[in-house]
Formats: sequence, C-alpha cells, structure tokens
Amino acid sequence: MSAAPTRTHVVIMTNDVSGLQPVVSKLLPDHEIYQTTEEESEWPLIDAARPDVILYNLEPGAASFRRFEALVERLRSRELDAMVIILSRDPRKATAVRAMESGAYDFFAHPIDPDVFRTILDRAVEKQRIERENRILREQFQRKESLGNLIGTSDAMRPVFDLVRRVAAASTTVCIRGESGTGKELVAHAIHDLSERRARPFISVNCAALPETLMEAELFGYEKGAFTGATESKEGRIELAHRGTLFLDEIGTLTPALQSKLLRVLEERAVIHLGGKRSVPVDFRLLTATNEDLEDAVQEKRFREDLYFRIHVVPVFLPPLRERVADIPLLINHFVRVYCAANHTAPKSVSEEAMQALQNYRWPGNVRELENAVQRVVLMTDTDEVELADLPRDIVQAASRDARGRFRLPPSGFDLEAEIGAYEKKWVETALAQSSGVKIRAAKLLGVNKDRMKYLCRKHQL
Repeated sequence: MSAAPTRTHVVIMTNDVSGLQPVVSKLLPDHEIYQTTEEESEWPLIDAARPDVILYNLEPGAASFRRFEALVERLRSRELDAMVIILSRDPRKATAVRAMESGAYDFFAHPIDPDVFRTILDRAVEKQRIERENRILREQFQRKESLGNLIGTSDAMRPVFDLVRRVAAASTTVCIRGESGTGKELVAHAIHDLSERRARPFISVNCAALPETLMEAELFGYEKGAFTGATESKEGRIELAHRGTLFLDEIGTLTPALQSKLLRVLEERAVIHLGGKRSVPVDFRLLTATNEDLEDAVQEKRFREDLYFRIHVVPVFLPPLRERVADIPLLINHFVRVYCAANHTAPKSVSEEAMQALQNYRWPGNVRELENAVQRVVLMTDTDEVELADLPRDIVQAASRDARGRFRLPPSGFDLEAEIGAYEKKWVETALAQSSGVKIRAAKLLGVNKDRMKYLCRKHQL
C-alpha cells in the first residue's frame, strides 16, 4: 500500500476570518489549515505548524505593512522557507509591487476567486518543493563532492579531503605541496575554515611576490623611521594573524636571512619589528605551500634544514589535474555556472565532444589554467552549448593530435599477431590473478567458456 501524500501546512494570519471563508473552504480538503490574528503571538503557531505557506491578510495602512516586513525578516533569520502570499483589500498596483519586492511570493486583492487562488497556491507549493529538493541536492553535492572551495570525487582527491579534515582539528603546522595551479591556497582556506580558529583572521602572504627588503617589512612589521618612507609604525602580517592562521605561499623562495627570522619567530612565538627592539607575542597557526622540491633545496643549502622540519610536520600532497581526470567535468560545470552568473549570461552546457577534448588535454597549468579557459569560453561563446570549435586553439589542436596519433604505426611497421597475443596473455594473467587461479571464475571475467579458457592457458603456457 502506498503512503498517503503529505498534506501542505498553511497558516492564515488575518483579522478578517469571515472574508476568507470561501478560500478556506476550498483549501480544507487537501491542506492542514492553521489560523491566527495579527493581534495574537503568531510565532508559537508557526514554530508548531512549520508551514509551507503563510497567507497574510494585509490591512490598509503602514502598521500592517511593517508587521508583514517583520514577518518576512524573521522567517529569513530563522531559515524558514515558507512562501508568503498577500491577501489585501488594497487594489493599488504600487502596494502589490512593494509587497513582492519585500518578499511576498504573490499578491491577491479582494474579492478573491477561490479556484484561481487554489491554482496559485498549488504552484507555490510545487515551487517550494523543487527549491527544497534542490537545496538538499546542493548540500549533498557539497558534502560528497567538495570541501570548502575544493571540488573532486576522484581517487586522487579523496585522501586529500580526508587528511584536510583530520589536520584541521589539530593545531599542527601543515606544508601543502603540489604543482602551480593545483589549489594549494584553497586547501589552506579549507583547513582554516574547519579549525577552531575559523572566526579569527586568515592572513595570506605570497613569499615570491616581493623583494627581500619589502618582504621583511611586510612579514615582521616596522617602526617609524626604520627605513626611508617609514613615516609611521606598521604591524606585519605575522601580527595580523594573531589567534588566526598565517599562510605563507611559495615559502621555498624566502631568502636565507628571512628563513632565519621566521625560524626565530616560530621558536620564540614573538616578533620584533624592523627597526624595533621590543618583542611582540604572537599566537598563530602556520600553513605553508610550495611547488618546489624542498628536500633538494635542503640538500643544496638553499633552504634551512631546521626550518624544513619546523614547517613540514604534516605534508599534504595535491595531485596535478592530469592525475584526477575524473574531476574535470565537475570542475568545468562548476566554473561554467560561476562565470555565467558573474557575467549575467544564460546558463550554458558543454557538448560531449568539447568535454572529451577538455578531459584529454594535459593541463600544464592545472586547475588555474582550466578555470581561465572556461572563463574565456563563457565570455566568447554566444550559444547555449559550448562546442569543440569554441575551445581555445591549443586545446583543440591537442585533441586533433591525439585523435590522429592514437593508432599511429611506427615507420617499420610491427607484428600484429604478436601484439594481439601479448595483450591477450596480459588479460588472461590478470583474470587468473583476480580469481585466485580458479579458471572457471577467470573465464567468466573474460566472457569466454571453460574450453576457450583452457585453450588460452595452454597457448600462453599459464
């Protein structure tokens, strides 16, 4: 037996009960009706009913409108998604427009046709149902396929997500490793946002962006008169990260002198301004990132070994995009939505051929290069679907080369039978290994009968 459909909960807020009786009679068979007046305290009823729709009878005058606006604001603050429909004896268009702009789903002026109203109410309920389902799906998507602004479901990204969640709860120093453009700063943000310091500052510094003298002042702060142009004292980024998180990107580019000063701060948990003498206590969590091989840098004496051990307590290795091809459609669809919305253009889709080309491309610039390519395509494509021809030329050319070279023969040719036999032997060996040497089970895996399986084993001496 199928379950009975859930009845829609409707709260009617009105001082004109008799005037709404025809509407109420029309709704009673399929809806759970709750009634209250404006003079009563409506919130205990709303909390108990958890309404899908609120019918608000808007009386003439400013006082009733203020109560309506307060109702909408309180619904939002409590994250209640009830649809508010206005019923009013004020037929002016300006009143209807103002009500809709203030958050009403629809506006009805008396006299109200019960049949028309029932149709509109059903549409409101259906719209709300779809919005709720979409919200649930978005939340599930975010839980399953993203962590903060990191997106991915590939085997390469799942260990990263697990490690980020684990280290976020601790206070240990984390070094994020990976090629340029893989999303190292996004990982740092995710760790901060999941940590106990989330309400405190997140201070990001690109260590490769400034020369040594300016970087020293930027990191450690300076006193008035410390150098030409220092007309007043200024806190450094380390101080600004007090009780929060300091993220040092491209830490491998710091000069030996700056490495020494940073090591002293980490050991003493205090910073001294450039040109100053007083130690300022600081409490921050350090996250670092680099695309360099720090181990080689230590061996070559370009990076201090003692600082390396200080910052490399927990490493997080981000895979390049070419190792997480399964995530490319997710990332593309995400960036398409983002840049369509940012540029106020209609939503676009990506054709199967274009998506395949994007997945086959090597992406030397990783996710950053992919994002830039999608942004360019969204801006330059006039149609609702992105085709292969709309992609950047280097991606199209790479796709063309891959298509031509997939079955390219060597100049001297090759032995087709030997090649086929070698692949055949590998598949038989794999099937036997997967079935613990049981030939009947291996035959099922290969889709052959037992006699064919015996023949293949004799042929390849297995």
